Formats: sequence, C-alpha cells, structure tokens
Amino acid sequence: MDGEGEGKKKGGKKLILFILLPLLLIGGGGAAAFLTGMIGGGEEAAHAEGDAAGHGAAAAAGGGHGAAPAGQQARDPLTAVYYDLPEMLVNLNTGGKRVSFLKLKVSLELQKQEDTPLVEKVLPRIIDSFQVYLREMRVEDLSGSAGIYRLREELLDRVNVAARPVVVNDVLFREMLVQ
Repeated sequence: MDGEGEGKKKGGKKLILFILLPLLLIGGGGAAAFLTGMIGGGEEAAHAEGDAAGHGAAAAAGGGHGAAPAGQQARDPLTAVYYDLPEMLVNLNTGGKRVSFLKLKVSLELQKQEDTPLVEKVLPRIIDSFQVYLREMRVEDLSGSAGIYRLREELLDRVNVAARPVVVNDVLFREMLVQ
C-alpha cells in the first residue's frame, strides 16, 4: 500500500511539472505579448490601414500629424500673444529646518491680443493660485524634465481656471531657479 501512494505522488508532481507549468508559462507569455501589442495587432493594424487609405487626405485637410488637438486652434508662434507675469519668489516645502526657494518668471501664451486686459483683471487670482500650489512643492518635485513638465501642466490648468473665459494656450518658463 505504501508503494502505491508514493507512485501517485510522483505522478501528480510530474503532471504539474511537465504539463501544467508549461501551459501556465505559455499562457502567461501569450497574454503578456498580447497586452504589450507584440501580437494581436487589433488597433495597430486598423491604424495602418487607415494611414494607407486616408493619411494624405487627413494631412491635406489639416488633420494629420502635427495638427492641433480637437478643440484647440492651431497656434502660430509668430502671431501668438505673450503676457509676462511678475517674478515670483516662493519658499518650497522642505519638511525640515532647511529652507529652499523657487524663483520663477513665467509668460502666458494667449490666443488673441484682446485677452490681455482680461488677464490683467484677474492677475491677483492667477498669482494666488500659483503661489498656493508652488508653496506645497518639494525640491524633489522639480527635478528632471518630468518634474518641470508636471509643473507646466499644473500651472496651465490653474491659470485656465483662474482666467476663465480667457483660454491660455501655454505656460512658458523664462527663468526658474531652485535654491
């Protein structure tokens, strides 16, 4: 009786080792390849077919690569209107005794010249929004290009809320100093 129980245990281990484990590995590898887009080609294949059929037409109509996203006007840097905000000096959140400062000079890219007086009317609201956000930032939040990009996007969101109905296209850093 002991010999039969041992044989069943070995057979069960062999079943797991040689059949179930390879099936799990193959299934997991296939799922990973599908999710990363290596196989399946669903959206990419449809996109490639669309490119072959109508890419030239989309580009000619102004909807190709480099076109402004839906809901935004195409911006010409030569005709853009820029509004310089006053220099801001903010102490950063360090959480300790050490003090760090951020000196920031920012320009706003507006859609049209007529928006300038409207921005000037709400300038205190814009500066307050920036100051409140910047005071909570840490030096680590500003490190690297990803940190600067996140800062730009957050300031753009905040200025668009504060200056509504004026639409600000971009926030441009003229000077940024972290000390």
